[in-house]
Amino acid sequence: MKKLIFLLACAMCVILCSNCSKEPPNMFGTIHGVVIDKETGESIAIAGITLSPGGGNAVTGADGRFEFVNLDPQQYIIAASAAGYRTDRKIVTAIVGEIVSANFLLIKNP
Repeated sequence: MKKLIFLLACAMCVILCSNCSKEPPNMFGTIHGVVIDKETGESIAIAGITLSPGGGNAVTGADGRFEFVNLDPQQYIIAASAAGYRTDRKIVTAIVGEIVSANFLLIKNP
């Protein structure tokens, strides 16, 4: 009987310890996108991207892309601006464990 209780206790320890080693679920979201010249369709490098709330800032790469990671799940206002273009804004909701797109087509200033 003691051996049976010991074996059951060991089995419980193995089960509990195996559950402890798993990674915690992703509790954050990601927003990414690209900034493009509306007239030419070309990507805009070095466009400034601001995220509110949170005060995040990013600059697009040569391919016009940007990304914000590990965001709390909520609504954000994202603004894209570049020299010689009108600033554009979008409301985007970050969703737990998902990647949400926010693409911008900027219009040149007159």
